[in-house]
Amino acid sequence: MASKVLLVVAALTALAWPAGVAGQGVTAMVLSIGDGDTIRVRQAGKALTVRLACIDAPEMAQGTYGQQARSYLQQRLPVGREIGLEVKTTDRYGRSVAEVISEININLAMVEDGQAFAYRQYLSGCNAQEYLDAEYRASRRRYGVWQVKGGITRPWDFRRGRR
Repeated sequence: MASKVLLVVAALTALAWPAGVAGQGVTAMVLSIGDGDTIRVRQAGKALTVRLACIDAPEMAQGTYGQQARSYLQQRLPVGREIGLEVKTTDRYGRSVAEVISEININLAMVEDGQAFAYRQYLSGCNAQEYLDAEYRASRRRYGVWQVKGGITRPWDFRRGRR
């Protein structure tokens, strides 16, 4: 069973990225920002959707926090900006999952500045301790989602509650 799952993941990754790219760094150009953890890029002439790895930003329906996360990402990644992508995998929606590098690790900055949470369920492909430490610092400083004591409802819990 596990080998079948790996085969499906490998096939999906091959569809989203040119051969040999998953697990490596590639360059892309920002086309648009969807929300606080999803962007559209052009890579090798193709428009692709990228889900930021290892983080979960507030949903757009989570009051002002979802819009703040999106605005933060728009400021950090303006349209036309060239970025690096450390591709981790492809998710069940066909999106590439990657750490986004633009002078700094944008994913980590989102957590450090309280615009996203470390996505504990999906930290295995990243430096988990780095993300958890960044979240701790943001919570201690009461940045972004941590302005509310204990932080806002986690996006994964918010989504579960809407089903």
